[in-house]
Amino acid sequence: MTNQSLPPTYFDKLYAADPDPWDFETSEYEAQKYAATIAALPNTRYQSAFEIGGSIGVLTEQLAGYCDSLLSVDISTIAQATAIQRCQHLPHVRFQIMNVPHEYPNASFDLVVLSEVGYYWCWDDFKQSQTRIFDSLLPGGHLLLVHWLHEAIDYPLRGHQVHDAFQEFAESRMHQRVSQRTQDYRLDVYEKR
Repeated sequence: MTNQSLPPTYFDKLYAADPDPWDFETSEYEAQKYAATIAALPNTRYQSAFEIGGSIGVLTEQLAGYCDSLLSVDISTIAQATAIQRCQHLPHVRFQIMNVPHEYPNASFDLVVLSEVGYYWCWDDFKQSQTRIFDSLLPGGHLLLVHWLHEAIDYPLRGHQVHDAFQEFAESRMHQRVSQRTQDYRLDVYEKR
């Protein structure tokens, strides 16, 4: 494990070599995980949602159907160009290049989605992200986390570490609405008190 978060160049290299390096568009695993992610949303509608690490926009496009406004950010311009193209028919979806937690929108949200991103941060950035996410959530707002659980040598953290740390962080601040585990991923939804 490393004490540095993965930099934008790490992701740009991956997307330059393969426009869909994790097979988001074609993988049965990803399709099932996205379906579970959408099904786990406690509300059928959100006024203002924030997706951290939108990548090529496959989940973004699905989330958009549940949001009046959706801001999707990523640190890879290559990935986000694909996401913008995918979601061009969705005027209520906005995109920004943003390196969370060092950059964060000056806005409040009733939904924050952190899907397959938390383990790219080092512990310091992770802890700062927890605080920024919590501070941006409206009372009664939801935080949805979903992460792959297997070993990835390049990643500073592991999926279980991300979810365990959020569970600890949430104890006095949020209550858990959803907790699902498969052999491949973990999905949790918290509601801000």
